[in-house]
Amino acid sequence: MATTFLALVALPTASATAPAVQAAGTAAAAEPPSFAATPLRSYAAFDANQAVAVDQKYFYAVNNTTITKHDRTTGQPLLQFAGVEGGPFQHMDSGVVVGSKLYAVHSNYPDSPMESSIEVFDTKTMRHVDTFSFGIYRGSLTWLDRHDGAWWAGFANYDVIQDGQTTPYGETYNTQVVKLDDKFEVTESWTIPKQILDKFKPMSNSGGSWAPDGRLWLTGHDLGEAYVMNLPKAGAELEWVATVDLPDVQGQGIAWDRSSSKPTFWAISRPNKQVRTFTIPTRSITDPTANAWQVLGPGHFQQ
Repeated sequence: MATTFLALVALPTASATAPAVQAAGTAAAAEPPSFAATPLRSYAAFDANQAVAVDQKYFYAVNNTTITKHDRTTGQPLLQFAGVEGGPFQHMDSGVVVGSKLYAVHSNYPDSPMESSIEVFDTKTMRHVDTFSFGIYRGSLTWLDRHDGAWWAGFANYDVIQDGQTTPYGETYNTQVVKLDDKFEVTESWTIPKQILDKFKPMSNSGGSWAPDGRLWLTGHDLGEAYVMNLPKAGAELEWVATVDLPDVQGQGIAWDRSSSKPTFWAISRPNKQVRTFTIPTRSITDPTANAWQVLGPGHFQQ
């Protein structure tokens, strides 16, 4: 796929006769560049319905009430956590492996009001070992990741009207990305650009994972593309840096494998019940360079 280039318009700069000028930030762009992911391998995975999590030796296919551990070399399923009918597990959306534990996010989707929790599993035994409840909170928890000494998560809201309801399920524009401390208390939160949320509608943000280059990747519920984001230099909206096309992927939960010197990107093909891996041209993805603001001296003030 051909690469398109980001069109940016820089703000005018002050003349050399003005006092010292300090510029920072980036100008908004209508559409960032697009890149193509290169498929590496696909694995048959009957639980590949919601997401995939990964560590150095295994991957974990996530379904609503089950998580199946697979050998990365052979693809063979090894162990499965299975919630029982009528039990507390209703809708696990995705997961992330940190150390020897798999942290899965869980909600009561599509019930209302929205409830969310984090459910923790021992990756060796696949036994459930801990839980943390948000109760009724910012929306429906759909993904979790660990990055830069903090937890990061997505709380999704939807424009879809669920059975028996008359109003949207939270409204897609209320979707948030949050940063949490080690007690899972929110310290900051951001919105996703409306151009991306419009692509997600009537659903929402389903997946999120931090790439090794320090950028956040987000996916929706259906589309075969990921959105590469930076934290903003100012304001509350994430900065959309690039879009990456993902062949034979239909949204859902994602994972960057950061366990080796050659990181790989993992996703699922929900209709085909497959876990898929990709290489990504991350070095080709660059940050916008135009200025978003200036500090002006006398004679150059905007009026």
